[in-house]
Amino acid sequence: MRFLVRTATAAVAALLLLVPGTAPAQAAADPYTKTPVAGTLGTFQVSGVYVAGVSSGGYLATQLQVAYSSRIKGAAVFAAGPYYCAQNNVSQALYGCADNSLPTYLTNLQAYTRTWAGYGWVDPVSRLSGQPVYVYHGNNDTAIKKSVTDDLVRYYQNFGASVQYDSGSSAGHAWVTPYGTGACTATVSPFLNDCGTDPQNAFLRKLLGSVSAPNTGPLTGTLTSFNQNTFAVNGYAAGLSMGTTGFAYVPSSCAAGQSCRLLVALHGCQQGYNTVGTAFVDRANLNQYADTNRVIVLYPQATASAVNPNGCWDWWGYLGSTAYPIKGGLQLETVMNMVRRLGG
Repeated sequence: MRFLVRTATAAVAALLLLVPGTAPAQAAADPYTKTPVAGTLGTFQVSGVYVAGVSSGGYLATQLQVAYSSRIKGAAVFAAGPYYCAQNNVSQALYGCADNSLPTYLTNLQAYTRTWAGYGWVDPVSRLSGQPVYVYHGNNDTAIKKSVTDDLVRYYQNFGASVQYDSGSSAGHAWVTPYGTGACTATVSPFLNDCGTDPQNAFLRKLLGSVSAPNTGPLTGTLTSFNQNTFAVNGYAAGLSMGTTGFAYVPSSCAAGQSCRLLVALHGCQQGYNTVGTAFVDRANLNQYADTNRVIVLYPQATASAVNPNGCWDWWGYLGSTAYPIKGGLQLETVMNMVRRLGG
């Protein structure tokens, strides 16, 4: 791909889930979507917390898992690289963690993790040992080079995680889902591609051990929209490049008091509510599995801002804090406030 680069920050944002000239696409109406009900996050019987994300959301997913591995029991990461890959440096993010003209400096990243665990800035690395991790990379993904995702796999393996790596797909840079609106090889808004496969079944089996078949009819749970300001560490989500509105899907079984797992699902750049509406929420193929497997799905939302023009999650330090990948990081702690409210 060729991109018009005006600033380093814009370059990173452009390289992650953005093709110039593609118009944002809204999810088409179908019987599997839900109309959100305005409300607040409730508290439920949550037996385990997991995280999944794509591109910038994949980077944030790894940050959440490493920082809070005592609570987060597994991760599914699409199209991203290893923890702290950018090292608070936009050039490294662009050339070492999206492109591969620079190395990821993998051994340094592993050393940082161990050192920070010793300080208590992230949970003990022993918590990662044996944790299930699913990693996905498509062969037509030119936004995140395969060697970068290969190093994500090596990063987790170094700490003893149990990694399943799906690298045989022809997918472009996208979240792959049976409800995708894009061709498998495309990199085009809303970055939801149909490759004729069901990676959600694969990663949920990896994370949860087994799964029941998804609900392919009308959904029976409740999709709630909620105010993210309530959970923002500064009380103002927009100041964290996060949208006012977030979403959570709660199956009826969970609402009735049964024990459920919680999955935090993180969209990528140009894929949040303020850009593509509820396309990711509707079409990620997570609510369908949630209905039949007692899984609550939390959909936090990032949004565009002056320092983040394409609505990415902060994995290179654009908010100006070097603490972005550790406990107390502005976006990490905000998402964890949502997790705590839900009971995780």
